[in-house]
Amino acid sequence: MNQPLSRRSLLGTAALAAAGTAVAGSPAAASDADRGNNLHRVPRERISVQLYTLRDQLGIDLDGSLAELRRIGYTRIEHAGFVGRTATQFRAALDAAGIRATSGHVAIPQPFDAGAWEQALEDANVVGNTYIVHPFFGIDFATGQPIRDGATYRAMARDLNRAGALARRAGLDFGYHNHNLEFTRQDGGSRTGYDILTAETDPSLVHLEVDLFWAWVGAADPVDLIASHRGRIRQVHVKDLNTARSFEDAGSGLIDFGRIFAHAREAGIAEFIIERDDAGTPPRTPADALTTARNGFQYLDALRF
Repeated sequence: MNQPLSRRSLLGTAALAAAGTAVAGSPAAASDADRGNNLHRVPRERISVQLYTLRDQLGIDLDGSLAELRRIGYTRIEHAGFVGRTATQFRAALDAAGIRATSGHVAIPQPFDAGAWEQALEDANVVGNTYIVHPFFGIDFATGQPIRDGATYRAMARDLNRAGALARRAGLDFGYHNHNLEFTRQDGGSRTGYDILTAETDPSLVHLEVDLFWAWVGAADPVDLIASHRGRIRQVHVKDLNTARSFEDAGSGLIDFGRIFAHAREAGIAEFIIERDDAGTPPRTPADALTTARNGFQYLDALRF
């Protein structure tokens, strides 16, 4: 979901530019000799793709699209629904392609319904998830504006803890995925919604899946988030930001991912998930989503930092 850009968004872009992130000068562009002998890389087996990126392409050809992802090199994906299939049918399609759904985006029920959530957890186990992640929060749907009431965030934190406890009982690792809205200041003070969510959720029950694009748009440097939440950031969404402050294929925009991933061990990152929210949205075609997936995999596989 692409939200209107605010003054905070512009600050995020300015901060990002100040970090020195032109692609030509990024770690990916430097040779091994230039960077010395202490280079690190993203483990290929930890590279994933969020299937929301391919939502239209999957609707056209699920089996063929999954097979193409496997040819690109992906061995794992993060789902966002089951493309009109049951959990069992979706798992069969993944198995046929030789791909695991290690993670999935599933919204917790609001108001919270333990029975409905437990059914979602059962489905997550059927498809083989390790992680299950709540994908979105922060907008007042009555007004279309960002939530600015800290009590609403505190109530959400309580529900996230409840969801996380049930997920752990089901053998799953529950997480929260951010957009930019959570970085809105609450109650007229300096504390953001993200500050509240992270402070009032139990780290043993709720890990963080940091969307690197949306963090920047919300004026939050991911390196600062890592410093504040050491060991809690189990997953990251790798999507790039272009000069028009919109989406770009990973490695073709402004974000210096190598600078962020140099702190991967400190963060606790186990999955690096390629995503592009507008892939397949006109004027882009559904087939462009596969190009995004290919470009993202190749970029992460070649990145040294």
